[in-house]
Amino acid sequence: MRKISLTVLVLALGVFGIITTEMGMVGVLPQVSAELGVTPSAAGWLVGVFALVIAVSGPFTTLLASGVDRKKVLAAAIAVFAVSNAVYALTTQYEVMLAFRVVPALFHPVFFAVALATAARLVPAKDATRATTTVFAGVTVGFAFGVPLTSYLAEHLSLASAFWFGALVNLIAFLGILRFVPSMPVGQRVSYGTQLKVLKRPQMWLTIASIVLVFAAMFSVYGYFAEYLGQVTHMDGTWVSAMLMAFGIVMILGNFAFGSLLRRNLVRTVVAYPALCLLVYVLLYAVGPMLAPMVLTVLVWGAVHSGGLIVSQSWLGRDASDAPEFGNSLFISFSNLGITVGTAVGGWVLAEYGARQLAWAGAGFAVAALIVMGLRLQWERVGERRVAPDDQGSLAAGEVGV
Repeated sequence: MRKISLTVLVLALGVFGIITTEMGMVGVLPQVSAELGVTPSAAGWLVGVFALVIAVSGPFTTLLASGVDRKKVLAAAIAVFAVSNAVYALTTQYEVMLAFRVVPALFHPVFFAVALATAARLVPAKDATRATTTVFAGVTVGFAFGVPLTSYLAEHLSLASAFWFGALVNLIAFLGILRFVPSMPVGQRVSYGTQLKVLKRPQMWLTIASIVLVFAAMFSVYGYFAEYLGQVTHMDGTWVSAMLMAFGIVMILGNFAFGSLLRRNLVRTVVAYPALCLLVYVLLYAVGPMLAPMVLTVLVWGAVHSGGLIVSQSWLGRDASDAPEFGNSLFISFSNLGITVGTAVGGWVLAEYGARQLAWAGAGFAVAALIVMGLRLQWERVGERRVAPDDQGSLAAGEVGV
């Protein structure tokens, strides 16, 4: 049991390293722009391209890796992240850094999909949600410490030191996987056709659309966290770094709180999530120019923001329980499509209307997510009414409402 716990923690550390690599770039874009001699918008592509590659390639790379020993997949993926961070630290060429944002992005969804499925497989079925919540804690700890520490190192030491930190974390995770993750060769491989079959379910596409909208709601605002606090609340760099860390610490607590709520009632928790986002963004707009209320709002914002990952993954998992790794890859892929859409719309709002109006972009996406979730649940209710009582048992797993 202790080794299983260590294995899950190692997987969480790998997720922490990946999130530090992916989202840490958000906090160092000004330094990247200055050191590489590119415009802020060009530097922003280092974030956007990463998410876009994940969105486009995720399900396909996961399918290709579905027949390989799980330990080898995890080790290879995290090694790519360690090497990529080293390249960021050493290069002075924008094109090289951009290329090495594309390469790890190809492996990102594979690691996440396999890590989540592996964590769930290593524990009894009743503990699967707790195990996946622990792996997702790597995301929230990444936001809490990885992203702000990356920003702090770039601000106070050097940009290279920030990237060497990312390389070190991923190297430690790589060694942990070699030591603690058992060899897991694929026994009875699920065929490509069986995995792809989940995409033939109409309700799956409504679920996917709601996930895209939830992540667009999250990142249309969070993607410009520093700009909002700097331009609207007039915080300096030190304050922004502190707020990033406070945001992430609260996310750790929120992650486990949402995990507990999901175990009690999945559907109610999922539907409540975009409603909570909507309330947070209204509050964010209202108190934006006020320092003390904004500090408190950042804490509330972080607690709510933390739920987006585990809530969305659990929501999609209902429709892909017969192909969990492929389902996880769909979650990673389309959540990153949501990040791409959200940051693009947020950037447009920032340029055209100013930082304070970002809150309304997030609110609009949250309302759209609520509408699509409502349509998804209505489809489910109609489907259940069409099935005769003696046919209920023939419904495929994941197609019955929780």
